Amino acid sequence: MIETVVVAGKAELGRLAAEWGAQAIREALARDGQASIIVATGASQFEMLEQLVRAEGIDWSKVTAFHLDEYVGLLESHPASFRRYLRERFLAPLGNRPVFVPVNGDGDAQAEAKKLGEAIAGRRICVCFAGIGENCHLAFNDPPADFDTDEPYLVVNLDEACRRQQLGEGWFPDLDSVPEQAISMSIRQILRSELIVLSVSDTRKAEAAKAALEGPVTNMAPASILQTHPRAVMFLDQPAAALLGRRF
Repeated sequence: MIETVVVAGKAELGRLAAEWGAQAIREALARDGQASIIVATGASQFEMLEQLVRAEGIDWSKVTAFHLDEYVGLLESHPASFRRYLRERFLAPLGNRPVFVPVNGDGDAQAEAKKLGEAIAGRRICVCFAGIGENCHLAFNDPPADFDTDEPYLVVNLDEACRRQQLGEGWFPDLDSVPEQAISMSIRQILRSELIVLSVSDTRKAEAAKAALEGPVTNMAPASILQTHPRAVMFLDQPAAALLGRRF
């Protein structure tokens, strides 16, 4: 079961999501002397990252940050690059102290996926920050998602709903400009995280939130797999929670 927290607006959502994640990082640092985390991008992460970089009591030089996904063939200089997003919104405010393991989609995508898989192998991930897509994707695992592969990173094809979401959020000028492939962390690798913190906002995510939280576990609604995780929490604003059967 996914723990569900509904708040009035995005600012409170971001604050609470960041607090949960920051506490997991502090606990890992106290326990192990280092922490490995997974960071996400997109409009859903704006407020969370703004608060996370302000969190107190974290020695960020001892934190290694892995990255959920990146488009194939997109240069880091492109406004939609997720590497660029994280360098500007996560690394720069922290003085580039965390060790950052980016997903580089510029070259041989299969070779990059293999290299990333080797880098994350055996890591104890204390927290994965994520969102869900309008099509209920998790990272760039669009439906029907592969729930079975043990490979940590995959080269995936992006469906039209996913590509239209990226267009609608203003990252690209037209649909033809949205890449058709990405390198994505796999579902099973995400599930290896000790804590998964999801930030979900806006009316356009309401159907996906309902499917993830209240629907059956199915690869046609990839985020529904989080119902099987022992410690997943989803923070939603009121518009994203509008279709839920339970009252909050």
